Amino acid sequence: MSTESTIHDSIDTAATTVGSLWPIHSFVTANPLAGFEDRPFSEAVAQASELLGGRGYPSAETFRAALERGQIDPEILDAELSEAGYESDPEILLDRLAEVTDAADSDSDTAPDRVDQVLTKWLSAFLDEGSAHWSMPNREAGFYTAFRGMAEHDGEIPDEGIITALPETPTETIETVLASYPESQWVHIFEEQLAALPGWTGLIKQRADDENEWQSACPITLAGYLAARLALLDAVGADIAPSNDSIDPDPAAELAGAFLRAWEATYRGDLVETVATESQSLADSDSSGRPDAQLVFCIDTRSELIRRHLEAVGDYETHGYAGFFGIPMEYQGYDTDVSVDACPPILDPQHHVTDVPTDSETQKSYDRLSGIRETADEIVETLEANAATAYGFVETAGSGYGLALAARTLVPGRVQDLFDAAGRSVPDDHEFCDPLVHHQHTYTGDLPVGLTTDEKVEYAATAFDLMGWETFSRLVVFTGHASETTNNPYDSSLDCGACAGNPGGPNARVLAEICNDEEVRAALRDRGFEIPADTVFLAGEHNTTTAEVDLYDSDVPESHADDLAQLRADLATTRENAAAERAESMGVDGASGVSETERRAADWAETRPEWGLAGNAGFVIGPRELTSGVDLDGRAFLHSYDWSTDPDGEALEAILTGPMVVTQWINTQYYFSTVDNAVYGSGSKVTHNPVGNVGVYQGNGGDLMTGLPLQSLMAADDDPYHQPLRLSTVIHAPVDRVTDVLADHAELADLLDNNWLALTVVDPTQAHRAFEYEHDLEWSPVSALPEADVAESTSPAAADD
Repeated sequence: MSTESTIHDSIDTAATTVGSLWPIHSFVTANPLAGFEDRPFSEAVAQASELLGGRGYPSAETFRAALERGQIDPEILDAELSEAGYESDPEILLDRLAEVTDAADSDSDTAPDRVDQVLTKWLSAFLDEGSAHWSMPNREAGFYTAFRGMAEHDGEIPDEGIITALPETPTETIETVLASYPESQWVHIFEEQLAALPGWTGLIKQRADDENEWQSACPITLAGYLAARLALLDAVGADIAPSNDSIDPDPAAELAGAFLRAWEATYRGDLVETVATESQSLADSDSSGRPDAQLVFCIDTRSELIRRHLEAVGDYETHGYAGFFGIPMEYQGYDTDVSVDACPPILDPQHHVTDVPTDSETQKSYDRLSGIRETADEIVETLEANAATAYGFVETAGSGYGLALAARTLVPGRVQDLFDAAGRSVPDDHEFCDPLVHHQHTYTGDLPVGLTTDEKVEYAATAFDLMGWETFSRLVVFTGHASETTNNPYDSSLDCGACAGNPGGPNARVLAEICNDEEVRAALRDRGFEIPADTVFLAGEHNTTTAEVDLYDSDVPESHADDLAQLRADLATTRENAAAERAESMGVDGASGVSETERRAADWAETRPEWGLAGNAGFVIGPRELTSGVDLDGRAFLHSYDWSTDPDGEALEAILTGPMVVTQWINTQYYFSTVDNAVYGSGSKVTHNPVGNVGVYQGNGGDLMTGLPLQSLMAADDDPYHQPLRLSTVIHAPVDRVTDVLADHAELADLLDNNWLALTVVDPTQAHRAFEYEHDLEWSPVSALPEADVAESTSPAAADD
């Protein structure tokens, strides 16, 4: 093997220990320790602590608060502590846990600090995505080449070592700097250097993998980054030999782990009991009948709130489905320059979908009004950025800006009303555009434009299969979701994670158009889906900040006007009730719920516009009837699934390999951002400094922050709003069927065997008994069954024959 290939293979191996980081405008929640998922959780957090410096478990104060609030069952805690070998009183153990501190940090190495300072300056200039007025020269040649050309002009770089005559290629530079180190150390050297700035490394890693427009225009690779870093370290005389110190056991980890397991088991026990109880009721119930309307929401925990309140005001059936609605697409909206991925990051887009105008008059109105606004914005931006005009602009416009800022601060609700009024004068894209869904026999990049009829049928059938649909209402609404916030760099983290941190409305529109296609419906009938002639599919978007659902109803026929009017009225009532509950959770009078949520959306100084996915802890896969009418406190992802319509287990397999993996990513992002926000989160929003439209600093430079802000997680500095628990998944299906899926997907079994999440199955074919996954595809019953139930459970399910 050549030295060059050895270097690249070593970089690839080392890079697995640093998680990918998506640009802040399309922030994707992901496990920051994804590279450690091939090892047990306890081992992973210990190794990550050594490499990245982060804590892996909640603090003693967090456990104490959970115990005082009744979130940890004392009996479960005693059992976990006893099994771990602790017999003392929990309060004494918590005191001991609080006293355990890590060894004092050694003084920082000033040489690597100087290298970080130089690198972050050039990385921010090179990786900028359109916010800089003056771009770094020669970016089109790639990072290493651009850096090589600029290094000699940087006074902060010593004129020493290889930096004085950088080779032409990154590999040559790396090989030269590593000449005195054996190959056996290369992976460890690369690991430590990539982990030195994990935020920037994660962004480079993601951009190189994604190969988007910015990567095509300004390419960067981990090899190019490492070459520049190693050259700078050589220039300052830093020792890059990897540490040979073994990882000492954390004396607090085992004790903290016992408290964490007890906390998780307490939550999981309540959730499993709910599902098991309702499973028996479901078997005895008659669910025949056609509801007034069916609404499909994202599995997002925030959908649980709106679904529960909607079902309470009328005869509505709601379902949960991953918010990209099964369409792995790249989407380009009207009047936008770039496309965005509108599917989970574990999938690659398969189609390019763009909005095309269908109403010329409305399009002209949009172009005129939005053109005026854009021209005004460009003039202001030019005046602000131009050295010759900036001072005069401030003198002239300063008082106006002052009044505007005061209004945003003192009366944000009034400002929101004005913006709403102005916004209503500008048509939304969906009012004059349709997604170009039909196959065009052309390509955008490597992606075909539109979908073939066979593909449309497959996506629609997959959606109905996964949700177990057999009945269709007159109105069926696919409801994406998006958030509304002001002055929030992390706003995309509140949009749809299944759409890669983008709004879910476009995906909903695509699936609705597919399902309204007569050719598609005819093919679906041949596959057993009898869609009535009077069923109309439409799209909508749920504003998770204000609890408002906007229906895209321009194509709904007059014959359904009464149905639509009733649905709108009930959605308005739903919004009032849901907003009241949200307001109360934020310590505000529920009577002002709608106005309070609107204020938070408009207030530029509001650090907690919404809690987002904070609190997520469970994932229920099964019919909605298992959880309808139950207040899950917005903590559970809900995916519709009917085991009786899925005899071969293909739908279940798709859910476990897709949505369950994504929810585990989300859950671990929230977990680690909460337990150590300084390392795995992004600190306070108050001191965020957006950089290059790709991320945020804390302060005026340094590494990109990799996780969620404090305000998205904490009620106060030492009081987590998010309960940091690993995901508990509960599946309503025959346990053997789940075992078969896990046996076919070793990566899922590894996640469970390594304790990254917990899995419980409520088996309707075994008297609704619950089974908890143990290890190596083995299960244990959660509780003993009465003799009659055991006898009943011996007969196999008809669907499995």
